Amino acid sequence: MKTDYRELFQPQIINSVSGLALIARVIVDGFMSGSHQSRRVGPGQEFSQYRGYQPGDDMRLLDWKMLARSGRYYIKEADIDTQVNVKFIVDTSASMLHEEAGLRKIDFVRVLVASLAYLSHNQGDMVGLYALNNSGLQSVYPAAHKKHYNRIIYELIEMKVGGAWPANLEDLEKVHQRTQKELLFVITDMHESGIELTHWIQNLKTSRNEVVVLQILGENELEFKYAGALVFEDLETGKRVKVDAKSAKDAYLKSLEANLSGIKNEFLSRNISYELFSLNSPIAQALQLFLKKRIALK
Repeated sequence: MKTDYRELFQPQIINSVSGLALIARVIVDGFMSGSHQSRRVGPGQEFSQYRGYQPGDDMRLLDWKMLARSGRYYIKEADIDTQVNVKFIVDTSASMLHEEAGLRKIDFVRVLVASLAYLSHNQGDMVGLYALNNSGLQSVYPAAHKKHYNRIIYELIEMKVGGAWPANLEDLEKVHQRTQKELLFVITDMHESGIELTHWIQNLKTSRNEVVVLQILGENELEFKYAGALVFEDLETGKRVKVDAKSAKDAYLKSLEANLSGIKNEFLSRNISYELFSLNSPIAQALQLFLKKRIALK
């Protein structure tokens, strides 16, 4: 499908089950075409080797090209279990309602997670979804069947956004299992009053899992494309600040650069992966990162 998926980034499409599922399918199918196609031959398994056909073997696993070349029946043996527990942890604090050019951060996140979940589901993985703010934790525990993916899509649309990030770690153990191999994606704008969000993410990391932080920011947040006298409002606290854009820009950008560099270095020092996304970033970057981290977890 040659449709530019950005044309589908409209609230009425993103916030419907069929629309969000369509966007995810268009993005992933486009990404997986050509050189990105998977070698996986069955849910949760990867091709390992050939062996001679034996009575009782599944005929669907016969390699007909090998038969044509050799005149003998060979089976594609898939004996390496590659199913992964994948969990998406979404920051649903009020700052995720920030909007630019008609697109809110949380809607971009809905598309991002729906696409990653679709790719993960197609790999036969167990997929879970967790939405978190100081009102509580919304959970969809991991599973791999088709109806479960549909539920993930529904819950992405139904996520309640508001409040702030929790100040404690009470919900940490509900999100991940320290004794299992897991791939955890934390999707957030990293807006925090202190280091409560950074600390929470750091505590997710164990020797058995891969943790990836995807920080989502708007173009205006990254480049300060404002002019004139402005009033900025903190969506989580309601605090307002009057600013002259011209005089504030240089100091803002310098402070932002230091903040982003500090966040990145803090996570990388703990062996936590980090990627920065704007609302204009291609979703394919996240899909490529997903496949890379999935391989690393095996």
